[in-house]
Amino acid sequence: MIFAEALGRLEGLGRSAAALLPGLAIALVLFGLGLLVARGVRAAVRRAAELRDASPGSASVLGRIAGGVTILVSFLVAASVAFPSVSAADLFNLLGIGGVAIGFAFRDVLQNLLAGILILLTRPFVIGDQIRAGSHEGTVEDVWVRATVLRTYDNQRVLIPNATLFVDKITVITAHDKRRLAFPLTIGNGDDMREARRVIVEALRGTEGVLADPPPEALVTGLGAAGVDMTARFWIDPPRRRDAVDALDHAISNVKEALTEAGIDLPYPTSQVLFHDQTEETDGDRTSQREGWPAGKGPPRARWEVLRDDGAAVRRAEDRA
Repeated sequence: MIFAEALGRLEGLGRSAAALLPGLAIALVLFGLGLLVARGVRAAVRRAAELRDASPGSASVLGRIAGGVTILVSFLVAASVAFPSVSAADLFNLLGIGGVAIGFAFRDVLQNLLAGILILLTRPFVIGDQIRAGSHEGTVEDVWVRATVLRTYDNQRVLIPNATLFVDKITVITAHDKRRLAFPLTIGNGDDMREARRVIVEALRGTEGVLADPPPEALVTGLGAAGVDMTARFWIDPPRRRDAVDALDHAISNVKEALTEAGIDLPYPTSQVLFHDQTEETDGDRTSQREGWPAGKGPPRARWEVLRDDGAAVRRAEDRA
């Protein structure tokens, strides 16, 4: 009795499986076609991205994302054909519930993923650009889905999360062809500012790597403690870090030599220390001092006096008076 019932159930399962075989076969064919379509979509998206001057790495990432979406849609269609009792709406509801759970579990990963996709689409910078993000500065080597690979000038690799780059401010140093550089200098108070400006500009014009257009310039920026503060400014092309360092080295050297040959002083901060012995009224003639206390109407008097009668008391002379 039990054996017959079990046998009947097996026969029922066999008939159900046999009924599903045609649907499974069609579903496999559809999924295989979906894989082929995904390959074509991946290649088409990669090609379209390259036509828009995207980097090879960015185009490859966008192609993989498009191909993955196509494979997911093909799987949903094949599942609906293989299991007619399961509708596409049920599958999407299941994906929605699973997506929420995955989103909470991998929030940071998905955030960086979406930020990476937006960076690849908006292209605020491309591979090969030199950028500054926070305390890190270097050359962009690659843009991954999760992070951007930055190689610093001292040949270190830094991985910056895409979400950080997308939210925080970044400086793209090589966004334009030309870049302006500047360095400060100080000339003496007695030097001719017009002559110093002419000498600085002529020295910059003869410096290797300095562009003639826009022309270099020298500006007076203030009156400092040591002299007249100035700023020398000039433009270079290309704007990369190595070129900027070389151009600054040559420009500063040429300007310094030119100012020295022209007899223009490059002073450094100095201080004057005046010593006044004010313990005795007879020490120091304030009427003849070039700097210090004003002469006043009467003879100079000491501001402090040591009373020797008790051996230690010290008080102001005017208080004693």
